Amino acid sequence: MVRGSLIAGLCILAAPAQACRLALVLAMDVSASVDAAEDQLQRGGLAAALLAPDVQAAFFASPDPVALLVFEWSGRYNQQDLTPWTMIETPADLFGVSETIATSKRSHNDFPTAMGHALGHAAIRLQEGPDCLFKTVDVAGDGQNNDGFGPDEAYAAFPFDDVVVNGLVINAGEYEAEIHLIPFYRDQVIRGPGSFLEVANGFEDYENAMERKLIRELSAQIMGQLAPDKTPPG
Repeated sequence: MVRGSLIAGLCILAAPAQACRLALVLAMDVSASVDAAEDQLQRGGLAAALLAPDVQAAFFASPDPVALLVFEWSGRYNQQDLTPWTMIETPADLFGVSETIATSKRSHNDFPTAMGHALGHAAIRLQEGPDCLFKTVDVAGDGQNNDGFGPDEAYAAFPFDDVVVNGLVINAGEYEAEIHLIPFYRDQVIRGPGSFLEVANGFEDYENAMERKLIRELSAQIMGQLAPDKTPPG
């Protein structure tokens, strides 16, 4: 459970010059390493996490709304938006995004993991989106970059100066996360003040991990953390 003080703190967030307090991009991995059952677990898990009571409380803790966009990604040319930019002003708005994700169909299933290209897509969408006080990219995946340019090149080539990038590692292998994925996400993916890493213990844990991650992202503006959290999760 999230402590009441964490969510309540959002109520003091002041952004008089902005109509939107946070532009949040959620990026979901549909590369070839994610099978059909795993894809359904993460698709349904994200839809359910958006409607969790603590997540809804975090969305609506401030009078200034959150703008939300969701896309799936795999190969270098394979990014597909699942929702357009949506201003989450009411529970009905959030329910609509959740329903769209829950009923969405996978666009690709046989392409590699082009993390840098996914980050570039997120940066472009943020440039095209609402003018919000904060900007965050939430990128989830179960593998390292193996196609096209990597995160470092994406951060050098695309506008990320005012963007926080958080990561969600899906530990689909017994030791894979500790040996490979956590260091990759920690050292190459997460970026910006207060950025952090969350770990799902398999796709079955995707919903719980995404719920924790969303609450933390929606509450980050009042935490006062000035450096990335490089501490291994758990």
